[in-house]
Amino acid sequence: MKPRHLAITMGDPAGIGPEIIVKACKTLGTRIAAGDLRLLVIGSGPALERARAALAPDLSIPHVADTDGEWPDLCFLQAGPEGEPILPGRLSADGGRFAYLAVERGVRLAEARKVGAIVTAPLNKEALNKAGFHYAGHTEMLAALTGVKGSVMLLAHGNMRVSHVSTHVALEDVPKRLTPERLRLVLDLTHEALLGLGIAEPRIAVAALNPHAGEGGLFGRQDIDVSAPTIAQAVRDGMRVLGPVPGDTVFVKLRAGQYDAVVAMYHDQGHIPVKLLGFEVDPATGEWRDLSGVNITLGLPIIRTSVDHGTAFDIAGKGVANERSLIEAIEYAERLSAGRA
Repeated sequence: MKPRHLAITMGDPAGIGPEIIVKACKTLGTRIAAGDLRLLVIGSGPALERARAALAPDLSIPHVADTDGEWPDLCFLQAGPEGEPILPGRLSADGGRFAYLAVERGVRLAEARKVGAIVTAPLNKEALNKAGFHYAGHTEMLAALTGVKGSVMLLAHGNMRVSHVSTHVALEDVPKRLTPERLRLVLDLTHEALLGLGIAEPRIAVAALNPHAGEGGLFGRQDIDVSAPTIAQAVRDGMRVLGPVPGDTVFVKLRAGQYDAVVAMYHDQGHIPVKLLGFEVDPATGEWRDLSGVNITLGLPIIRTSVDHGTAFDIAGKGVANERSLIEAIEYAERLSAGRA
């Protein structure tokens, strides 16, 4: 039996989304031709066609309707009506509108089980808000579209898997976001995701909020009063959870394979180690030459993975964007979809 399609949402058509989608489809062409992988691209037709003509003119991506009974193994669905031409590298409200509509279509198809998961290319938050969709990013948008209040962001690169207690909030608000209920939700969803990835007995470390895990209360009591009791209860419930582990060593231990995932307290604490390892820089020029990493939203009724980079308006339309992160996001979506099935 063939797998269900994975929906790839284009993100902002003015960014590198169309380009990395075409490159990924070309790279994965053998698997698609064999029926082992089925992809439905959702977005702007002209933007996709521009990228296809420039980068893979022999690649066929036929247009379909979401009401069609049987889709080709690789196909395209128009997210909404076209407006003014969306040009590469140009921020516009129309680009934000298309980014939203593509995700909305993907979510509804996933809820109807017409696709097994959605994989999102990057959007631009300013364009999204200019279009009237006031979300801090994909994670918040997906929570609203699915009616979920307790979603969690997990980043992955190799064996570096990091989920987050808080993400897009001011640093001064982070301590207030660390509650026993929120930390336990993050632990439960991280544990569930690791099981879905085939890890039989997940080991999860909780990063400390404060230096030295509070140093006995000298540097704050959140790790002592909130994290430690929550971790202890999770252990009593049968989970393998350690911590709070000081933030200056926990990611080194994760990289060494001592844990299967780390729960970070805030956005930069979790993002910096993953991106430091996932973004490869050319030492001669100082430019990025490879991008690796996946963003996974936990706690949704659907499966969603994403690239771990932005729209890169500065290079959009130049044919130089790297598709590796998108391919990894597709592979994670496959694994999670199979695990949930």
